[in-house]
Amino acid sequence: MGGPGEQLADLGEWELLRRLAAFAPEGQFEDDAALLSETSGRQLVVNTDVLVEGLHFSDATMEPADLGWRAAAANLSDLAAMGCRTVVGLTVGLVAPASTPWPWVEGVYRGLHQALQRYGGTLLGGDCSGGAQRLLAITALGHLGLGPIHRSSGRPGDLLVSTGPHGLSRLGLALLLGELAPGAVTQALEARAIEAHRRPLPRFDAVEALERSQPKGQPWRVAGTDSSDGLVAAVASIARASGCQALLDHGALPLDAELAGLPQGEAWCLAGGEDFELVLALDPAWAEALVAALPGASLLGALAAGQGVAWRQGNRPFPSACAGFTHFR
Repeated sequence: MGGPGEQLADLGEWELLRRLAAFAPEGQFEDDAALLSETSGRQLVVNTDVLVEGLHFSDATMEPADLGWRAAAANLSDLAAMGCRTVVGLTVGLVAPASTPWPWVEGVYRGLHQALQRYGGTLLGGDCSGGAQRLLAITALGHLGLGPIHRSSGRPGDLLVSTGPHGLSRLGLALLLGELAPGAVTQALEARAIEAHRRPLPRFDAVEALERSQPKGQPWRVAGTDSSDGLVAAVASIARASGCQALLDHGALPLDAELAGLPQGEAWCLAGGEDFELVLALDPAWAEALVAALPGASLLGALAAGQGVAWRQGNRPFPSACAGFTHFR
């Protein structure tokens, strides 16, 4: 499967997952979460995410309660990306050095609790351990709505839909890290961007709109994922799993109007990551109905025969630096 000298940095996340998938049932690693059939007939959605200090969070950019909210939201977003409507709850694995102040831990769990108060479900338990680095391992459980969303369900001719704008979270991070000069954006945009980074909103409302807009008589077939690793990464994962090429419309990128004026705006829209919107591939009639039913949603391209991601019009080269977030660096 690989040479003895290979490291995770050489493989990257997608190749690592491809190799790990050999130890699981076929197709088990293709989606944002796993589906388990209950004896009641309902389907349980199960997802696990790990957040590591220095890679996924830092005291320099968020308070402990923001981290707790964000940790919950990242996992709940994966539930929504599978078509989940109801949250059962979360388990939390906490690793932290013995010197960690109690108020930091209390703040993290307060943020987790606030997210569950808003979206439903309970804190189910978990585990705690000492360690050299702070880490949160969250498992989220929920119940499926009308049908599942699989990355592999796309077909040539499907239209690509984004449930909202991209790039705001990356702008928020840039502002918190001091990467932009003072006054580079308006105070209103600064507040929106920092809120988008610290307190993202899982799009359960988009799943409800998806169900509501399903054309009468049309079977359930929805491809999709969330955009936590970036818009292009999300589109690429759908195209890869569906055996298609994704063609994006440059003039239809889901770029916030205020963000468009920044030199980094387009790059942050394509690959900034952590926007936690849903990216879906649907039959054209359903895609158009969803955009009409969900404020902020927009069409951004289509699936076609082929592979990879490219612009649909003209000879404009596709940016090479749009792979999105990497967990191994």
